[in-house]
Parts: sequence; C-alpha cells; structure tokens
Amino acid sequence: MFDKDKIKNIIYNSIDEVNSMLPQDQRVEKSMDTLLSGSNAALDSLGLVNLIVAVEQAVEKEFGVSLVLADERAMNQSQSPFSSITTAVDYVYEMIGEEIKDVD
Repeated sequence: MFDKDKIKNIIYNSIDEVNSMLPQDQRVEKSMDTLLSGSNAALDSLGLVNLIVAVEQAVEKEFGVSLVLADERAMNQSQSPFSSITTAVDYVYEMIGEEIKDVD
C-alpha cells in the first residue's frame, strides 16, 4: 500500500542521496515548503534531474511501479509538479495511483 507519508519519505531519502553529492552550503533542506525548481530554488537543473531520477528508482524499488516523472505531462502543467516538496509528493502520489489502477 502506498500513501503520501511513504512518498514523502522516499523524496526525503532521495534528497539525502542528492545532498551527499553537494557541498555543505548547497544542501537541500528537508521541509515540505522547500522550493525545488523556479526562482529561489534549492536545486539547480542538474540537481533537480538527479533528485527526480533518485525518486523514480526508489518508487520502483518500494512499490514495483516504473514512473517517468519528467515527462511531457509534467512539463505542460502551469505550475511545475516539482516546484516544492509538497507538490512533488502530490504529483508522485497521483502518478503511482494511476499506474497501479492501470495494472489492476
């Protein structure tokens, strides 16, 4: 079973993975309000890509669901689903729900 708390933990663990590659002064704070993209974002574009890949891999390992989070759908939204940790949790939750429904 999946829920938003599990997804938040996956994203936080993925942030830990990305943070391990960053200098101490550039590490991302694990807070639901942390901005991941856009102006004043905690990550540059490469860091965001690394985070998205880490989340995709963790979701597949945890739930057995293969997701592509940075697809046309994500890029065509008026607000990026990766603008903050909160929006990322909501987006990943929605994507997993759709994939699980499609499998049933």
